[in-house]
Amino acid sequence: MSVNFAALLYLVASVFFILALKGLSHPETSRRGNTFGIIGMALAIVTTLLVLPEIGLSLVGILAAVLIGGTIGTVIAMRVEMTALPQLVAAFHSLVGLAAVFVAVAAFYNPSAYGIGSPGDIKLSSLIEMSIGTAIGAITFTGSIIAFAKLQGIMSGKPIVFPGQHWLNLALGIITVLLVIWLASSEADAAFWLIVAISLALGILIIIPIGGADMPVVISMLNSYSGWAAAGIGFTLENNLLIIAGSLVGSSGAILSYIMCKGMNRSFFNVILGGFGGEAAAGGGADLGDRTYHQGSAEDAAFMMKNADRVIIVPGYGMAVAQAQHALREMADLLKEDGVDVKYAIHPVAGRMPGHMNVLLAEANVPYDEVFEMDELNREFGETDVAFVIGANDVTNPVAKTDKTSPIYGMPVLNVDEAQNVLFVKRSMGSGYAGIDNPLFYMDKTRMLLADAKKMCEDIVKALEQ
Repeated sequence: MSVNFAALLYLVASVFFILALKGLSHPETSRRGNTFGIIGMALAIVTTLLVLPEIGLSLVGILAAVLIGGTIGTVIAMRVEMTALPQLVAAFHSLVGLAAVFVAVAAFYNPSAYGIGSPGDIKLSSLIEMSIGTAIGAITFTGSIIAFAKLQGIMSGKPIVFPGQHWLNLALGIITVLLVIWLASSEADAAFWLIVAISLALGILIIIPIGGADMPVVISMLNSYSGWAAAGIGFTLENNLLIIAGSLVGSSGAILSYIMCKGMNRSFFNVILGGFGGEAAAGGGADLGDRTYHQGSAEDAAFMMKNADRVIIVPGYGMAVAQAQHALREMADLLKEDGVDVKYAIHPVAGRMPGHMNVLLAEANVPYDEVFEMDELNREFGETDVAFVIGANDVTNPVAKTDKTSPIYGMPVLNVDEAQNVLFVKRSMGSGYAGIDNPLFYMDKTRMLLADAKKMCEDIVKALEQ
């Protein structure tokens, strides 16, 4: 295959990647977007395999690796539960970072195979690009492992902080820059491996101070890092497709991180540097006074919603844990048959990764035109008869609007407290990821439905049918 024809196929693959991102921007076109992404990646892999002889790589070895990796990925995809998607995404991000480091190691010790020079005489631009790609890849690797461990419950989701933490991160960052300069000027092995070691440590230090409530931002941030790591290595290998694909992932992840930051009232630059989450978790909250709550039943909930004109459903991670989305959709279908206007309000950081609730509702075949983002529906709560909150907590907490001492103060929340009646489905009266109580639980208009979310929805369905 000629170099020009390979470049043309790489360009076509890049167009498919762009179309994939376009499709993934809306639930209704997400399946098409996934298809475009698969086609683009398949085309990129086949094209690369066909030009492999020109750069002296083993076609048999590559095909064996693709087969092994594809088999493992297929088995994982078939077995993973929807609730485990956030930690799965974190685990996959770690592999992208590790791959970037491995490619950098191969290019550093065998540069002639990649056309970037010879041992001891690597092009300056390639050394700089290799250093940056290695650093970002190593940070992504260990940072994603910590995120996976927190999401999986292997380690505590609480922020881990210590005095001078930010100064240590800053010092390590400056040292990494100096090591890049050293490597670019001398090609010293020690400089390369010190970059790897310090970046691995930085990945851990950046993520450990981040609490469970901020995990959606972490997922999108690591997604961006993995893209930039791939782009950096793409420059090293002078592979235009890797540069384009990495840049698309990196930029889209950065934009998504910015959206998540707005949804949680976080500083975008603090997120990039890992300096968020810890201080907030140490904050306090106002005294809620009387903590008497009114407990309701499935029959109460069915009666209230059946006689309502408008119901807004607010899903959260509790719905995901209980796998209640199918029962919830069945409940909503029965209400619509009785003439009730039913809508779903999605907070941008509900769940444990961006779009988590949208994915679950799509799996349950909830109509796309009934699902709305927070900004689209927040003004309608004041005209809503019943707000049905299922498994959400911090994203509905009104102290974010009123209590300056609260760790979530300033975070945009769903205006559930403005609805005429509130039904709150939770397993217990425990607090959310932010570790603070929700005064919405104790309002006179709120009925707490303390039960497994799926079981409660199923009981409400039975009550509606009767």
